[in-house]
Order: sequence, then C-alpha cells, then structure tokens
Amino acid sequence: MTEWSVEVDRDTCIGSGTCAAIAADHFRLDDGRATPLASPVEPADEVVDAAESCPVEAILVRDASGEVVAPQD
Repeated sequence: MTEWSVEVDRDTCIGSGTCAAIAADHFRLDDGRATPLASPVEPADEVVDAAESCPVEAILVRDASGEVVAPQD
C-alpha cells in the first residue's frame, strides 16, 4: 500500500480552515494555522480535496516516490 506525505507551509497558510472543514480527520488549526494530524497518510480523496481547496496552496501532498498528488496546476 502506498502512502502520501502531507506538508503544510505554515508561513503561507492564512488559517482559512477550509482544509479542516473538508478533511477534519486529516487537518486541524493550531494557533490559526493548518496542521496535518498525521503524515504519512493512506491515500484519501478528502486529502486531495483539502489541498486543492486551499486558497493559498499551502498544502502539499506527495506520493511515496515524491510525485506531487495535490495541488495540481
């Protein structure tokens, strides 16, 4: 089973909370900034949706080979 790494650039994050609203099992807000609850994670659509929905693209999801899963250009 492949796993994904989840990173949040806390300097870029504006704390919109979109990721936590979309994928509460994967993200929370700490001190007004997004934080992944775990990394690596099992592949999940809601993780991709959260990364794609981030208004400042502060979330980066990569597969085990390092390929970017989300956000996609």
